[in-house]
Amino acid sequence: MKILNLPYYPGKEIEPLDMVKGTVVMSKNIGKDFMSGMKTIVGGELNSYTEMLNEARQIAVKRMVDEAESLGADAIINVRYGSSAVMQGAAEVIAYGTAVKLK
Repeated sequence: MKILNLPYYPGKEIEPLDMVKGTVVMSKNIGKDFMSGMKTIVGGELNSYTEMLNEARQIAVKRMVDEAESLGADAIINVRYGSSAVMQGAAEVIAYGTAVKLK
């Protein structure tokens, strides 16, 4: 499945099918959360949060692709990501775009 953040598919005519999305809410474990809290005192990258968000994006994209495949799509265009804090130590990640059939 080709995934593009362009609003078109270069060199191809497309038939838009529907908007597709994938979403996930992830949280970290309490031990990693404590260590991240300590890291905020001295500064630097919070690796456990980075890993959590990367994993969440992968899951969200997979769910979006699964939805597009169920529609018979060949590609997803105009793909975007969003995220928001749901509660302390938990984040929602959404991936969404337009499922298209190539002509």
